[in-house]
Amino acid sequence: MPITPASTTHSSSNGTAEAILLELVDEKGVTIGTAEKLAAHQPPGQLHRAFSVFLFDEQGRLLLQQRALGKYHSPGVWSNTCCGHPYPGEAPFAAAARRTHEELGVSPSLLAEAGTVRYNHPDPASGLVEQEYNHLFVGLVQATAAPDPEEVAATAFVTPAQLAERHARDTFSTWFMTVLDAARPAIRELTGDSAGW
Repeated sequence: MPITPASTTHSSSNGTAEAILLELVDEKGVTIGTAEKLAAHQPPGQLHRAFSVFLFDEQGRLLLQQRALGKYHSPGVWSNTCCGHPYPGEAPFAAAARRTHEELGVSPSLLAEAGTVRYNHPDPASGLVEQEYNHLFVGLVQATAAPDPEEVAATAFVTPAQLAERHARDTFSTWFMTVLDAARPAIRELTGDSAGW
């Protein structure tokens, strides 16, 4: 089921409007409740479960996405392959695979857990706060991406050197370097030393 913008609702099976809910968690990642998506991102932010995906091609290049300009949060910025929030009760692994396909039109040929990271990143542009307990995933992609234009404005495969150049030139999500650095051990294990991650 595609995720609609946080400022809107989606229709449930009985035709009534239903808010998009996120899982609230404690500092250990234990679920303690739910909150409406936009409300969870209002300052100071409510700690909630999220995921971040890093997919690589056979040459060890990272697939980046530029978030669509119409997104309510961090529009137009570059970020990792895919990120989002599981539905309440949905396993982070399942959510990561689901959203990667919904946003990019591809399914990873390999997807593995790469730990978790907790962060608090205010976004000056939107005034929203990313207060997240983030599950990290790394994997491989072999198919050509066919992005949903409502979710993704552009994609690019980058080497570490190309990422450094792009990061110095373009605007990236506030959480990007935090999740990348946390995932680096698993990325190195996946891509090998020669890829340079």
